[in-house]
Amino acid sequence: MTARIRFSFLPIISSLTVLFILFAFHGPELCVGEQIPIWPEGKIPNFQDHQTIPTYEICIPSEKKSTACVIVFPGGAYRKCCDQHEGVRVAQYFNQKGVTAVIVRYRVGRPKDAAKHLSAWQDAQRTVRLVRSRAAELGIDQEKIGCLGFSAGGHLTLMAAAASQTPAYAPIDELDQVSCCVNFAIPVYPAYVLQECSDRPYSGTGENMEMAADFPFDTQTPPMCLIHGDADSVPSWGSLAVYRKLRTMNIPAEMHIYAKAGHGFGAMKGGDHLSAWMDRVHEWMEKMKF
Repeated sequence: MTARIRFSFLPIISSLTVLFILFAFHGPELCVGEQIPIWPEGKIPNFQDHQTIPTYEICIPSEKKSTACVIVFPGGAYRKCCDQHEGVRVAQYFNQKGVTAVIVRYRVGRPKDAAKHLSAWQDAQRTVRLVRSRAAELGIDQEKIGCLGFSAGGHLTLMAAAASQTPAYAPIDELDQVSCCVNFAIPVYPAYVLQECSDRPYSGTGENMEMAADFPFDTQTPPMCLIHGDADSVPSWGSLAVYRKLRTMNIPAEMHIYAKAGHGFGAMKGGDHLSAWMDRVHEWMEKMKF
């Protein structure tokens, strides 16, 4: 007796449909990597129950054209993580340029009885060490690891860049012997930069541009490219103060301030001149040999 074999095409069709939808909406560069814990289980320093578990996601381009890596810190006032227009879309852009990107979903909300950025700063330093330790595996250059962040993530970018010689946490294992310095930094409308607006809307005229004490600008401070809007509720005076400090230290810096641009534009699309800010950043990276 001959057995009848019944074969259904439905699972194949369903899978192909899902792939088609993903391709249609996201294009050939997909950021669907695993969210990897930043810390070993039970080892998150000063973890508090109301906080999220920090992870990082590696986004590798289908056609690599660079050995650089951009670590992305989304914004969200250290209370939430805006990881789409200030995370996934940014990583997709760099992947399309052939650059590896890493999205960091650092801890939110803010820690109690500590600086608002402490948990995120600890996560940032650990992530840089993780990425540097995996450089050979990821096909990136240990001397071409940079960070890019928005708003609170821009503040975190400045912390990672200008305070890498200040330990944010006590070492927990051998990985913490790896350098956490970054080789370039891209703060995008960074928040909490000036003393007068450390945690509130800025109402000054820019006459006092004294920076908060968060940024020592140590000897490992790297070149930076700053992006800001001149209509931002977090005004561009902070970015101007950073640019001025870098140049007084003879550290290469570039800055773009966009007319009529507010806060939180992220990786926007469209014909507006503001939508090309990431192209300017990529051009700067190429000019600087990153």
